[in-house]
Amino acid sequence: MTARKTTDTAKGFSVSKLLLILGLGAFLCCEGYFGCRLHTLSIQQEEIKKDYSDINNITLGLFSVDQWRDKVSGIINHQVKHFTLSPKQKRDLQKEVEQIILALINKAEGLVNKPTKSIGGKLKKLAVKTFVNTDKIKAQVPAFAKTIIAKIDNPQSKNKLSSLALNKFAQAQKTGYLDSTITANDSLKNKMYQKYHVSSPEEFNSKLTSSLDSIRTTTYNYCFGMLGCILIVLGLWWVFRKRVELHAVLFIMSLLFAFILLAVGLTASMIEVDARIKSLDFVLLGEHVVFKNQVLFFQSKSILDVVEVLVKQPAVDSILVGVLILMFSILFPIMKLTSTGIHLLSKRKLAENRFIKYFAFQSGKWSMADVIVIAILMTYIGLNGLLESQLAGLNIKSDALTIITTNNTALQPGYIIFISFVLYGLVLSTILKFITPYDSH
Repeated sequence: MTARKTTDTAKGFSVSKLLLILGLGAFLCCEGYFGCRLHTLSIQQEEIKKDYSDINNITLGLFSVDQWRDKVSGIINHQVKHFTLSPKQKRDLQKEVEQIILALINKAEGLVNKPTKSIGGKLKKLAVKTFVNTDKIKAQVPAFAKTIIAKIDNPQSKNKLSSLALNKFAQAQKTGYLDSTITANDSLKNKMYQKYHVSSPEEFNSKLTSSLDSIRTTTYNYCFGMLGCILIVLGLWWVFRKRVELHAVLFIMSLLFAFILLAVGLTASMIEVDARIKSLDFVLLGEHVVFKNQVLFFQSKSILDVVEVLVKQPAVDSILVGVLILMFSILFPIMKLTSTGIHLLSKRKLAENRFIKYFAFQSGKWSMADVIVIAILMTYIGLNGLLESQLAGLNIKSDALTIITTNNTALQPGYIIFISFVLYGLVLSTILKFITPYDSH
C-alpha cells in the first residue's frame, strides 16, 4: 500500500508540473506576443514622429525661405488686389495728382517760353502759342486727375499691379543658394507625401497625428498586458508557496518571463524629448502671419540606442560610458538571470561554482539596471524642468506678436517595462534564496 501511494503521488506531481508548464507556457506566449507588438509599435511610433518632426521642423517652417515666400506672396497679392481708397483718400490723392499735372504743364510752358535765337525755335514757339491754349488744358486738369484715379482703382489694373509686384518679388529671391534650398526642401516634402499618400501639409499632419494617437493607445495596452502576465506569475508563487516540488519549474518559467521583459525594456523607446512652438502669430503689412507646430527639437531613444550613440562617439570618455552601461546594465542582468537558472537546475558541483554562484547571488550589487532606471527618471525630471523654464521664456502675448510653446517630453512604455524588469528581478532574487537547495552565501 505504501509503495502504491508513493507511486500515485509521484505521478500526481508529474501531472501538476506538466499542467503548470502548459499554463505558464500559454501566458509566456501571450507576453512574448505583447512584447513583440510593443517593440514593433515603438519603432513605428519613433519613425512616424521623426518624419513629423522633419516636416514640421523650424528649419522648414519659421526659418524656411520657401514658407516666407508663400506667405509674403500671399500678403502682397491680397494687399494689392484688395486695395481700396476711401472717398477722403480719393479727394486727397486727386489733389496731389492735379498738382503734379499742373507742375508738368508749367514746366512745359516755361520751356516753350524760354528765349531762343534760332529760326526753328522761334517757329516752334509761335506754333505752340497759336495752337495750344494752356489755360484750357489747366482747366481740364481735375478731369485728368479723376480719370487717373479711376484707372488705378480699376480691378484689372490691380491685377496687373499684383502680377508685377509678384514677378519683382520672385526675381529678388532667385539666387543659387535659395534655389538649391527650396529644391531640397521640396524634395523632402514630396518624398514624405508619397510615403504617407497625402498631398498637403494639413493632410500630412492630420494623418500622422491620428496614427500616433492610435499607436500610443495600443502600445500602452500591450504594456499593461505584459505587466498582467507578470502579476499572474507572482500570484502563482503565492498560490504554490507550499508546493516545494513545483518551485523549480515555476522559477525557470519565471526566468523566461524576465528575459522577455529585459529584451523589450532594452529595445523599446524609454524617453522622448519634444519641444515645439505650438503657435507663432504676428502682424505683417496689416495681416496675420501664422506658423503652427514648429518643432524645435525631437529625440527618442532606448537604452540600446543610447549605448550605440555613446560607443560611436570619437571621445574616449563617451565610449567608456557606453561600454560601462553595456556591461553593467545589459550583460550583468543577462548573466544573473542565466546563472540563477543554472544554479537551481544543476547538480551541487556546478551549482556552487564560484562564477555561477557569484552572478546568481552577488552580482546584484554591481548591476546598474536600477541605477539606469533612476538616471533616466532624473534625466526626465531635469530635462522636463529645463525645457519648461526655457520655453516659458519664449511665450509672448501682445497685439503685434503671440508665441505659444509646448513641451511634449515624456517617458515611454519602454521605461515602464524596464523598471518592471528591475523590480521583478529583485523579487526573483529573493525567491531564489528561499527555494535553493544549496548554500546561497
